[in-house]
Amino acid sequence: MDHPSVSLPPMSFFAILFALLIEQARPLARSNPIHAGLRAWALSVSRNFDTGKPQHGWLAWCLAVLVPACATLAMHWLLLWGPGWPFAMLWSVAVLYVTLGFRQFSHHFTGIRDALEGGDEDDARARLAHWQQVDVGLLPRREIVRHVIEYSVLAAHRHVFGVLAWFSVLAALGLGPTGAVLYRLSEFVARHWHPRPRMGPALASASLQQASARAWTVIDWLPARLTALSFAVVGSFEEAIEGWRFHAQRFPNDNDGVVLAATAGAIDVRLGGEALKAHAGMRTSQGLEIDSDMDDSDATPGREPEVGHLRSVVGLVWRSVVVWMLLLALLTLARLLG
Repeated sequence: MDHPSVSLPPMSFFAILFALLIEQARPLARSNPIHAGLRAWALSVSRNFDTGKPQHGWLAWCLAVLVPACATLAMHWLLLWGPGWPFAMLWSVAVLYVTLGFRQFSHHFTGIRDALEGGDEDDARARLAHWQQVDVGLLPRREIVRHVIEYSVLAAHRHVFGVLAWFSVLAALGLGPTGAVLYRLSEFVARHWHPRPRMGPALASASLQQASARAWTVIDWLPARLTALSFAVVGSFEEAIEGWRFHAQRFPNDNDGVVLAATAGAIDVRLGGEALKAHAGMRTSQGLEIDSDMDDSDATPGREPEVGHLRSVVGLVWRSVVVWMLLLALLTLARLLG
């Protein structure tokens, strides 16, 4: 008997595998027409439907996120019912190639890590400022490492594990790659419509910003906890779970806090405070400075951040990817044997 709610269609597993392999071999260029088109789409929606009223904020969010997601689903069904499942799988691979992958952010991480290992802290600060579009001031080496860990872990969650979670759930329900588009667009508009100090004035009203932030919180709730659980499984399990239970509230964003608190426990590093406070400042349209002293009460327990922790983060993320792929392989096998 087939159980689509707990098994994954075979073509979905292979779509993920092929997309990850292609993305490693030929990463999507940073300046590509697809991402440029998405930015233009989000800007057009906000300009034409954002009147400042709450109901119009939700309307604009639905248009910006749900319309492309539904178009993705329509194309999946058209290919599945027309040419057949091989073409539908190729469509899933193409969608995942755009929405899933390490190489969309890993060059920032690698550049900063190499600069720190080479002793060039000025270059590391400049790269961090360029990556996150923030003023880093004269961050000490320890704080640079702390920020890089936090931003990198969250980037891995949003570009890899969150996409995998939503893609897998909706693909198991027969909705193809719709989940990947829904998740990435939700994250994109929530970030794009909020003001950033170096990027000029806000591109959306307070109502639209609030709607996109609330929607993103709901959509990211389950993936954040799945990511935290996977980090616990491949890291120090008890410490990761303890961090999740008792220290996630130290971070301004609940979902980010779950991921980062679990990370801190999994690799025994002190995280928390300024990097996530910076995100909170962006959401409230306040000025952003992250070179102030951190109150230790805002940080999780653990060792002070060191450059060696950056390699621990890489290992943690890749081991988690292996666990995810093994789990998806088992779910695919359950589908085949069912």
